[in-house]
Amino acid sequence: MRIRPARSADAEAVNQLLEQLGYPQDGQATTAVRIQTWVDDPASAAYVADVEGDPHGVIAVHVCPFFERDGASGRIVALVVSDRVRGRGVGSQLVAAAESFAASHGCLRMEVTSADRRLNAHTFYQRLGYADQAGKSSRFLRDLAG
Repeated sequence: MRIRPARSADAEAVNQLLEQLGYPQDGQATTAVRIQTWVDDPASAAYVADVEGDPHGVIAVHVCPFFERDGASGRIVALVVSDRVRGRGVGSQLVAAAESFAASHGCLRMEVTSADRRLNAHTFYQRLGYADQAGKSSRFLRDLAG
């Protein structure tokens, strides 16, 4: 297995991965455009865990500069590992790639959000040294017209 940058050609596999987590996609062409958007953005990266040309996982990371101080924060925007290979270190390798990208872009910390129902994901992140912020900060969302 090797971790490599995602490509538009990975769209079908990425769709299958996202659907495993309950995020149905609009089609391969739409996902290919989104992947290319991440490839073209110097503050973003997406990687796949490739096993003989078959992506078994995907991660997307974005760099967000701090406003109140120097530096930036890296944010894991998506992480999915195929249910066929979960528990085999694929996720850890993808997170390491995202952290390396973030560090190379001046990030001083990483953050990730995970739905309350994804307890296995919470355990995974804690094993990697991520601190649970539940009860210390809140997340507020508002959809914008568009």
